[in-house]
Amino acid sequence: MTKKDRFSGIIGWFSENMPVAGTELHYETPFQLLVAVILSAQCTDRRVNMTTPEIFRHFPDPQTLAAASFEELFPYVQSISYPNSKTRHLIAMAQKLIDDFGGEVPSGIDELMSLPGVGRKTANVIASIVYDKPVIAVDTHVFRVSHRLGLSGGRTPEAVEKDLEAGIPEDKRAVAHHWLILQGRYICTARNPKCGECGLVQWCREHTAKDKTEQ
Repeated sequence: MTKKDRFSGIIGWFSENMPVAGTELHYETPFQLLVAVILSAQCTDRRVNMTTPEIFRHFPDPQTLAAASFEELFPYVQSISYPNSKTRHLIAMAQKLIDDFGGEVPSGIDELMSLPGVGRKTANVIASIVYDKPVIAVDTHVFRVSHRLGLSGGRTPEAVEKDLEAGIPEDKRAVAHHWLILQGRYICTARNPKCGECGLVQWCREHTAKDKTEQ
């Protein structure tokens, strides 16, 4: 089976069985999504969603967050992984949003990556969800699922991103990002993947290799 066949089959299956997919993070504005995505690094969406309501209640916009001190914000962030650095990043991010972008979340990847706490993955998430840019954000779930399915053999997130963007049509990239995340979060888990519940096994490189070994 060629990689092109895998992409075609997998995209077709998701399009039929999961036509609508989106982020599980709760937010109301682009700024709130940016805060939530920064907090979600190496942390579950569930934990972030438990934490952000109080953050958004006290710091609903860049202006209030930029004016906050570390001591004021930290108690609302402390249940999240790496709370010290994330608290500093959030305040600095809000300040830079005001100073450089008039308090608006920018749409460009490079502009987003200029914000404290924002790497390529976070920038791609924001660009995809908020601005419908045809980019793929590669987190640990997307990285793992892409390798297991045989969609990429890239050794870095950037390499996997290039492979996925080469194989997925532009109009499918925004939703495909969520397809792969949800697949990795609930089916193709890091430990004990639920292959018996997976609709993608006929295109899965790892499953095919396992079958050949067992024959």
